[in-house]
Amino acid sequence: MAFPKTFYRWRPHPWHGLEAHDGEDDVVNAYIEMTPFDAVKYEVDKTTGYLRVDRPQLTSSMTPTLYGFVPQTYCAARVQELSPTSKCGDGDPLDICVITERPINRGEVILRARVIGGMQMVDNGEADDKIIAVLDNDQFWKDAKDISDISHALVERMRHYFETYKLVPGQPSDVTIPEIYGREHALKVIAASMEDYIEEYG
Repeated sequence: MAFPKTFYRWRPHPWHGLEAHDGEDDVVNAYIEMTPFDAVKYEVDKTTGYLRVDRPQLTSSMTPTLYGFVPQTYCAARVQELSPTSKCGDGDPLDICVITERPINRGEVILRARVIGGMQMVDNGEADDKIIAVLDNDQFWKDAKDISDISHALVERMRHYFETYKLVPGQPSDVTIPEIYGREHALKVIAASMEDYIEEYG
């Protein structure tokens, strides 16, 4: 008896074992590490692919959207070139924030996300862009095609979260967000991160 083609004898690594997209440039796969209900920072373990507890959130704010990364992406030289105030890429997969109308209250899920923009974030000199997307089959957000199609208040909430989520009382912040950009630039960042991944991992 043979295993079906979809069977994995071992669990695929969410960073390396999943595809960045299924052929549509503006719709990417996203692996979700955190939800708006999490008061703890979770991160995929780069060795095992399982979700690891990184730390309790330092501030009282929680991520305003689903938060994770695009598989088979890597932030290195090409991503840094699109972030002129940074010195290098952060050496991680490309982060993504996914907006959805219905609450999803668990991490370690995979979803299809339609790209609408992003934040050019620089963390301690490293390019750490956050792609902004909407859940692809969410009818509530079906008309959102670019960053201008969502509430400015929601964008500012995301900006505030990332500017403060590592903040240590009494110490200056090392995080800046020089620019909020639209879909066209976001797709360039994704393409650059996919090329960086190929160069790093083949």
